[in-house]
Amino acid sequence: MGSVPCTHHLSTLPTPGEVLARLRNNPPLVQCLTNTVVQQFSANVLLALGASPAMDDTAGEAGIFASIASGVLINVGTPHAEESQAMREAVAGAQGAHTPWVLDPVAIGALPVRTKLARELGALSPTVVRGNASEVAALAGAGDGGRGTDSLATPDDVAHAAAGLARATGGAVAVSGATDLITDGERTWRVGGGSVRLTQVTGGGCALGAVVCAIAGVLRPEGRNMTAREAAWAAVCAHALYSVAAERAAEHTKGPGSFAVAFLDHLSLLDPADPALAHTERITSHASSSTEGTRP
Repeated sequence: MGSVPCTHHLSTLPTPGEVLARLRNNPPLVQCLTNTVVQQFSANVLLALGASPAMDDTAGEAGIFASIASGVLINVGTPHAEESQAMREAVAGAQGAHTPWVLDPVAIGALPVRTKLARELGALSPTVVRGNASEVAALAGAGDGGRGTDSLATPDDVAHAAAGLARATGGAVAVSGATDLITDGERTWRVGGGSVRLTQVTGGGCALGAVVCAIAGVLRPEGRNMTAREAAWAAVCAHALYSVAAERAAEHTKGPGSFAVAFLDHLSLLDPADPALAHTERITSHASSSTEGTRP
């Protein structure tokens, strides 16, 4: 990582609150090809935030839908044959329409089917790769994955690998953890806050991928692909919104069950004018390491 943190350049970028206002004013249509365990929670998270979810993972139409969606989430958590084909179609449709798409390489590393699929899709220039530290390291060729969906590393442990992966894909990489790390290969942002309760709710991480996709859909430019810097900032804003809602939900609940419900409530209650959604100490940035990464 670089040496001296800075925040002065953030003043030229839309704040998470400003991005949320744009989302609420013109809700993005988010196509989610995601694992069966988290579909309902992911859809509810998007609805609570103000986005419009579509869980279309049908081979033969996924690519068509991707061409009209605002953003496409590809989550390889349950890589059945038909869904895997639908994912390939959706990526092709997204690329043809300059639609931002997010790759979530769930539990890759030791499991061969999903690992092969994630690496195949990762070579197709995802707008954002979003995962935990072990998943990102495995996709970058710098690790063997975690214990199922549980990470055995921290975002800082894989900072060099994440930056290298971003340079290899030409997009951004977002690594979730106690402090989230987002990089475009040249600059790295950290987003603090959140709650450990997110790790105790099925879909807490996967739904974050859907939110990153929604924000990318809000910030997508007309007629071209997002740059890595634009994609990284979309991920930063998504992580910041998620973090604030999780913190507030945790303050008013006693366990994971009530937290899951409260989290949805606090996503819906986020106010674009809230000072917590401005540029604060929650978001910091550094220049990234020049260490080269490995193409997935």
